[in-house]
Amino acid sequence: MSKRETILRYNLIINTLRQKGSTFKEINNKLAYHGELEDYNLAISERTFIRDRDDIRSLYGIDIQYDQSQKVYYIKYDDNSEIQHHLLEAFDTVNAFKLSSNLSSGIYFQKRKPKGTENLYGLVHAIKNKLVVTFDYQKFYEDKPSHRTVHAIALKEYRSRWYLMAINDKDDIVKSFGLDRISQLSISPNKSNKRPQVDIEEKYKHCFGIICGDNEEPEQIVLSFTPFQGQYIKSMPLHYSQKILIDNDNEYRIELKLHATHDLKMEILSMGDQVKVIQPKWFADEIKETLECSLENYKV
Repeated sequence: MSKRETILRYNLIINTLRQKGSTFKEINNKLAYHGELEDYNLAISERTFIRDRDDIRSLYGIDIQYDQSQKVYYIKYDDNSEIQHHLLEAFDTVNAFKLSSNLSSGIYFQKRKPKGTENLYGLVHAIKNKLVVTFDYQKFYEDKPSHRTVHAIALKEYRSRWYLMAINDKDDIVKSFGLDRISQLSISPNKSNKRPQVDIEEKYKHCFGIICGDNEEPEQIVLSFTPFQGQYIKSMPLHYSQKILIDNDNEYRIELKLHATHDLKMEILSMGDQVKVIQPKWFADEIKETLECSLENYKV
């Protein structure tokens, strides 16, 4: 059996079980049916299916288990695993692109430069094995890149960009580095002797985006949206702490426990007249002042 047939079989098994738990016979019937459509022999023995389960777990991180009481196979979901959610999302995306690969139109990509994802694999390896990393880093406000030696800790995603969280070798401070601004990456075989005294997950617990208020307490931030904008905020909450205060035909109001950082400010400003900061007052005044300065740009 060719590699193409094997991968197609894996994909069909995953898609079948994502829809509902199924017996081996139901799975095999679907494999046979699609095999006829693709002119492949995809039907397999139960022994081969058991091997496929192990391969799917290894390749995709998707755990297929057997329910003895219902006599069906099913995918075990970990509701708290962000990695699993991203893997399944990537799985859907890759398969959609493969399906449309022969189309001249139908899928349109945002035109943008790569975001440094070519370095993800190496950095994951460095984090897992606690290795020292060196690279050149280009800040937006500096003319030339600077050379960095860091101790990799974690990776964080924000707005389709990836950031490396690491201890800077010069000052022992945990800093973030955008992967799209990293070049000449080199991973040393040397083990890092510096481990953080800070919990990265806890550090960003009350942060929106990549900027964090290290020495400040998070604030109760109340935002009021138009009902229309509120539909978007419902479908994709700004933060896990989001609580609904008002939801009617006139207003959608929420409360968040967050640091009022620059990232949050930019998010609010991007919504224009669809949102209003209710509290804290100082943050509302800052947003108002920014909008007034923006209006000055349009005065003749």
